[in-house]
Amino acid sequence: MASLQTTSSFSSSLRKFNASIHLPKPSRVTYSVPKVPTRKLLVEEFNASIQTSPLKKNAVTTHIHPDLFSPSSSKKSNKAIVQLYAVLDEVADRIEMHRNIGEQRNNWNSLLLNSINMITLTATAMTGVAAATSGDTEPLLAMKLSSTLLFSAATGMSLIINKIQPSQLAEEQRNATRLFKQLHTQIQTIIALGNPTEEDVKSSMEKVLALDSAYPLPLLGAMLDKFPEKYEPAVWWPSSHQFQRRSKTQESNNGWSEDLEMEMREVIEVVKNKDLEDYERLGNIALKVNKSLAIAGPLLSGIAAVGSSFVGNGSWAALVPLVAGSLASAVNAFEHGGQVGMVFEMYRNCGGFFTLLEQTIQATLEEKNLDKRENGQVFEMKVAMKLGRSVSELRRLASKSASCRMEGIAVDEFASKLF
Repeated sequence: MASLQTTSSFSSSLRKFNASIHLPKPSRVTYSVPKVPTRKLLVEEFNASIQTSPLKKNAVTTHIHPDLFSPSSSKKSNKAIVQLYAVLDEVADRIEMHRNIGEQRNNWNSLLLNSINMITLTATAMTGVAAATSGDTEPLLAMKLSSTLLFSAATGMSLIINKIQPSQLAEEQRNATRLFKQLHTQIQTIIALGNPTEEDVKSSMEKVLALDSAYPLPLLGAMLDKFPEKYEPAVWWPSSHQFQRRSKTQESNNGWSEDLEMEMREVIEVVKNKDLEDYERLGNIALKVNKSLAIAGPLLSGIAAVGSSFVGNGSWAALVPLVAGSLASAVNAFEHGGQVGMVFEMYRNCGGFFTLLEQTIQATLEEKNLDKRENGQVFEMKVAMKLGRSVSELRRLASKSASCRMEGIAVDEFASKLF
C-alpha cells in the first residue's frame, strides 16, 4: 500500500512540473528557393524574347557582321554568288570545248594539206608518165584519166580548205580559249572579293555571249568571213562593257592626278598612231596575200586537170599540167603550211587588244567622279603590264610622246613591247 501511494504521489508531482514549464512554439521560417529552369521553360522564354525585341538579338555579332543579319542584302549576295558560280561552270565548259575543237581544226589543217599535196604530186607524176608513153594505147588512156580525176579531186579539196581556212579556225579557238580563261579568272576574283551584285552577274553573262559571237564554234551559218573586204580588229567584248572598278582605296582623289590623266592620254595617242596603224597595215597585207593564194591554188590545180586530158597530143601538151600541178603544190604548201590565215587572225586579235585598251582608258578618263574610277595607281600598273612595260617606262613613253607632239614630229616607238 505504501508503495502505491508513493507512485501515485510521484506521478501527480510530475504532471504539475510539466504543467509549470511552457516553451513557445518555434516560428516557421520560409526560404525562397529559385526554381530550376526546365528545357521547356527556357525555350518559351527565348521565343518570347525574340518576339518582343527582334532587333536586339545578338547585338555584338550584329555589330561585327551586319551583312549576316540583313535579310535583303544576304539574300541578294547569296543569289548573285550562286548565279556567278553557274556562269563560272559554263565558262569552264566553253574553255574545254574551244580547246578540243581547236586541236581538231589544227589537225584538219595538217591532214588536208598533206592529202592535197600528195594527190597533186601523184597526179603530176602520172601526167609525166603518160607523156612518156608513146602512142594512143590503153595505158596512156588510163594514165590520163587517173591524173585528171586526181587533179579534179585536189581542186575540190583546195576549194573547201581555202573556204574554211583551218589554220585561221584553229587560231580563233586558241584565242577564245585564252579569253575564256581570262574571264574565268575575273569571275573568280569577283567572288573572292565578296559582295557581288546583280550587275556583276549581268556583265559576266554579256561577256560570255560576246565571246560566243566573236568566236563561234559551228562552221555552217555562223563561221566568220575569212576574206572580208578590209581588215577590221576582232571585237570580243559587249558594247555596254562595264570596266572594272573594284580596287578603290581611301586615299584622296582615289590615286588620280592631272599628270596621270595626261599620261594616259599620251599612251592612247601612241597606241592609235603607232600600234593600231601598224597592225592595220600588216593585217591588210596578210588579207591580200591570203586571198591571192586561196584563188591561185584551186586555179592551178584546175588548169592541171584540164591540161592532163590533152596529154599525148603533142610534146607541149604535157608541159601545162606538169607546171600547173607543181605550182599548185607549192602554193598550197605556202598558204596552209605557212598558215597565212592564222597570221591574219593573229593580227585581228592584236588589233582588238589595242582597241579594247584604248576604249578602257577613254571610258575611265570620261568618268568625272574619281571615286567611281578604279584606283589610279592600280590602273597605271595594269596598263603598263598589258603593254609589257614597267611603270617608269610607261611614264617615260608618255613624256616622250608629249615632247614629240610639241615639236611636231611622230614618236619613233611603239607602245607595246609584247607584240
